[in-house]
Amino acid sequence: MDTWKGPTGHAATLRWRAAAGTAAALHRRAAATAAAAATALDAIRPIPADQREQHELAERLRAAASLLTPGWLGAPLDAQSEDAPLGGPAQPAFVRIGTAQPLDDARFPVVVPLLGTGHLTVDADSRDPRVAGLLRSVLLRLLAAAPAGSLLVRGVDATAEGQLFAPFAPLADAGLMPPPVTDRTGLRAVLAEAEQWVRPTRPAAARYNRHDRTLLVVVGSLPELTEAADLARIGALAREGPEAGLHLIVAGWPPPPLTAETSQAPLARSTMIAMRNPYALVGDPPGGPFSAPVPHLPGTGLNSPVFLDECPPVPLLDRVCRDLAARFHADYRRTVDDLLPESPDGFWTESSADGLSTPVGHDGERTVPLGFDERTPHWLVGGRDAAGKSAFLVNVLYGLCTRYHPDELALYLVDFADGTAFTEFVPEPADGSDGTAPGGPWLPHVRAVGVQADREYGLAVLRELDAELDRRTAPETRVPAQRGASARPAHRILCVLDEFALLLADEDEIGTEALARLESVARRGRSAGVHLILTGRPTPVLAALRARRDSFLGQFPVRVALPGGADVLEPTNDSAAGLPLGTAVVNTAGGLGGPRGATRGHERTVRFPDPHADPGALSGLRHRLWADRPAGTPAPGVFTGYLTPPAPPVPAPGAGPDTTVRREPAVAAPTAGPAAAGGARTDATDGPAAVIGAPVGLLVDVPPRPAELPLDRSPGRHLAVLGADPAGAGVLAGAARGLAARHPAGSVEFMVAAPAADPAADALTAELARRHRVGRVDAAGLAGALELAGPGYLVLFAADELVAGAHLSADRIRALLRDGPARGVHLLGWWRATAPFAALLATPPQPEAAPPQPEKAPGAEEAPGPEDVAGAEHVRGPEDVRGPEAVVGDEVAGPDGGAGSEAGGSSEPGDGAGAVAAGGATVDGLVLLDVPETEVAGLLGRPVRWRPRPGRALLYDRRTGQASLVVPYAAPGGEGRP
Repeated sequence: MDTWKGPTGHAATLRWRAAAGTAAALHRRAAATAAAAATALDAIRPIPADQREQHELAERLRAAASLLTPGWLGAPLDAQSEDAPLGGPAQPAFVRIGTAQPLDDARFPVVVPLLGTGHLTVDADSRDPRVAGLLRSVLLRLLAAAPAGSLLVRGVDATAEGQLFAPFAPLADAGLMPPPVTDRTGLRAVLAEAEQWVRPTRPAAARYNRHDRTLLVVVGSLPELTEAADLARIGALAREGPEAGLHLIVAGWPPPPLTAETSQAPLARSTMIAMRNPYALVGDPPGGPFSAPVPHLPGTGLNSPVFLDECPPVPLLDRVCRDLAARFHADYRRTVDDLLPESPDGFWTESSADGLSTPVGHDGERTVPLGFDERTPHWLVGGRDAAGKSAFLVNVLYGLCTRYHPDELALYLVDFADGTAFTEFVPEPADGSDGTAPGGPWLPHVRAVGVQADREYGLAVLRELDAELDRRTAPETRVPAQRGASARPAHRILCVLDEFALLLADEDEIGTEALARLESVARRGRSAGVHLILTGRPTPVLAALRARRDSFLGQFPVRVALPGGADVLEPTNDSAAGLPLGTAVVNTAGGLGGPRGATRGHERTVRFPDPHADPGALSGLRHRLWADRPAGTPAPGVFTGYLTPPAPPVPAPGAGPDTTVRREPAVAAPTAGPAAAGGARTDATDGPAAVIGAPVGLLVDVPPRPAELPLDRSPGRHLAVLGADPAGAGVLAGAARGLAARHPAGSVEFMVAAPAADPAADALTAELARRHRVGRVDAAGLAGALELAGPGYLVLFAADELVAGAHLSADRIRALLRDGPARGVHLLGWWRATAPFAALLATPPQPEAAPPQPEKAPGAEEAPGPEDVAGAEHVRGPEDVRGPEAVVGDEVAGPDGGAGSEAGGSSEPGDGAGAVAAGGATVDGLVLLDVPETEVAGLLGRPVRWRPRPGRALLYDRRTGQASLVVPYAAPGGEGRP
């Protein structure tokens, strides 16, 4: 390379290039720094040299702020008197947010327009204490200055789980501000309510000022991963909201741009606050800048650092919220007594012949009644969480139960959610009961109550109602539909399904049948005295039902919209937008609206009392109704989904047997009504047809009752509990206890087998020994236990491990399965895995099936007892006290008590695996715990709808092909092998 000084070497050239590159990089960095500094300097104008002008300007701004924000709106909250009056003549338009400090000794309040103008956004969320203080102070100022009841607030606080709005809790109790939402589902519910608020019902020119109230949505922090669609909804509400009386305060906006879809522009029509340390910068409000506009330059906001208002003093917050709540309560001093009859003759003085009617609330001083008859047969009630559905229903139910005699009104109450809608009507269980026998006062009108009920329980209720309608509409008992007819139903039935959408949520067999039966009851019930109340939260299920052709919702002309329940009304009816708690829109025209401002004879906005405000009064009312119940009034059947029934106890030796035995299995047929599933019961000494059943839990049915498998002389009448769930030990022990209680003391023998030490097996052995002869063996003694002569039961804990440890031929156990029932011996076992059990039933081909063992004649020599069985440790029980009462004709009652009649039911017998062992080496009764549906289908050789879940089991009888949902017995003391 040649230069003006002469030639240059290659190394020098490389050094020159490196130095030039470094210089260029430094130049670019310096240019970027200069550009950033220029941008920052442009955003903050220099302080004028004349500071006296700044002081004068601050003084003028202080005077203007005092005029725009008088009283609560602009006074420093830390110096605000607690005696300052609340409320004002009009909605406040401006509010103070902090203090500007252009100079060290020059300050003035910063006031921004909000209500009636636009919105307020902060670029940090409420995790910043300064932002949390600002939100609380602005909200307190607006609530204290607004006319009473004119400002409705909805809060969203995800990161702090609602703690941002905790000081405003008294307002929620009073119905002025519901509890804040904390997740994406709650955010969508708030957005839906806001969209209902701004939804036009008339041309745009007539929409302005159509609300006499203002809805303020305060977002302290958005839920994590808020979807782009929801962010877009917030942006749309900001553009359309001010004209409809909707305003937003959003902290954390714009949200972090995680993706291109979630990147959002600044919120339209809003005053933006940018957080700095330790001050904030306030942008120009909508409609005009803070400073005089400069040609060709955008507005730069307030030319001063702003120190945001801090959180108001806790005593002041508490005092304001409680005073506002007290003022709200003073406007409506009603109790549940105001909805009850005032007849001097007491309760139950009205007739249900022409329908039912009760007040549901008050419109001013006027009581608003609502009824059930042929014109208004069913109600649809909607509202968000904590909207007051339970309070509304309790008022309605007590109003009806005090007006109509139990002979005129029957109630079926089902709650599918984890709420407490009907706990008021569930009596405490009697001591020693299985959770279904009431031991305290109950309403005599109630026939069945389901709390946190399974879908199967709701389906059982609908089956019973459908069967009742079949009876009422039969030709010989048909009820005339026309008014004034002489024949009327003996009593009216009201069924309340709370959160009914959960019943129809899944498109499976249960959902399909439930929908069909719901339609049947809705259409046929209006003329037959059977009425429905469906309640629920906003859900897509309701929209899908409304979209169906000839939807059965047309049979629900009465629509009751609680706060957040506008979806039960027609989309063009916005009467429920912004309802405070304790109020409801009652519409008797299927949710149709009408011109705003016009009188709607079919629609009223009512206020209703909180019935639980005075628990003592409600309890006294329930006691009075219970004390006046007619003689012989049946107690309600109670199904509590979260309770596990205790296993039946073993009676003392001197007690007689439990004589409630079944002739047919307690396994509900899929198409049979509750009556068909019950099975007739008879005394244990009724004759050869009497069959003792092994109880395994409670049937999910109306009413709940023990689920049992009949054990007769047929081959295969045994019981297997399948699944690794430790509840299997409780099911097995419960079945053994129930069988022990149903035999006369000493009339049967039990052999309890478990691998090594097992607390559940040892506890069961000790309890059974109080009444019967019992042997306790381990794997080494299992071979001898199989030779049990009978009558008796072989109880196997962890049967898969037990059989494997005993090194027994599968044929030995198959022989017991085939021949045991004939001599009165039944196997009860718990297999934790299905594969060993299925292998046991897979009988290999044999030249000829072994003939069944001949039945042992009465009086013949007894087989060796447990003390003669190898490896058995005999546990001495009561003496063998079998007497004449234990013998029925020539046969011993109990497991060998008669051949037993074929079980009823409409299902076809099982096939496939159910017919594997043609010679009878099978197990008919299966209790399936946490076994997947695919394994169940493979085991049974047929598809069976089954969704394993904790606290539930599927009881299946191979002989009848019937399956039922069961709440299995609890493991004793929580014991049981995993």
